Amino acid sequence: MSPMTAESAPRVRHIIVVGGTPASWQDLSDQSWDAVLDDLGKVADHAGANWLTMRPYGPLPASPSPLVTREVEVGGCRVVADPVGDGRERLAAAARAVLAATGAITAERLDAHLNRPAEADPDLVVVLGPPNALPPSLVWELAYSELVFIDVPWEQLAAQHVEDALATFARRHRRFGGID
Repeated sequence: MSPMTAESAPRVRHIIVVGGTPASWQDLSDQSWDAVLDDLGKVADHAGANWLTMRPYGPLPASPSPLVTREVEVGGCRVVADPVGDGRERLAAAARAVLAATGAITAERLDAHLNRPAEADPDLVVVLGPPNALPPSLVWELAYSELVFIDVPWEQLAAQHVEDALATFARRHRRFGGID
């Protein structure tokens, strides 16, 4: 990991990384998952992030062995690999859950449910792949997030790629959904 001081670290609380397909996620062994979550979690923690969420690029296929959510704590960062890659599916499930729990759907309640366990909207969304297509896993999260595209396959994702995305994020002037 390259040196990053507290002064040079971007101010980021919640990072989302979108990459790989559900099938490529399923191909990873438990040991490989442990290494990925730990390596990327260390980078996020070092940058001061409280949450790192990972999602595949695309919906879950019908499979006899469903993907499971993986969750670990790395330093002060909660790292979650959420296998639900269809943002519409997640949004509909969140609306059903919020309605069942509270009887009324509000933007704030949907936001809180969709970001769980994070307590903040994502500051940075790192998308693996070319910059000409948004992943279907992101519907809600794009409103105020900075997007950084990294044209690297999921299987080659390394901590350095997330560090590079954080460096790009640090150089940007955040507009929080506004335009120049």
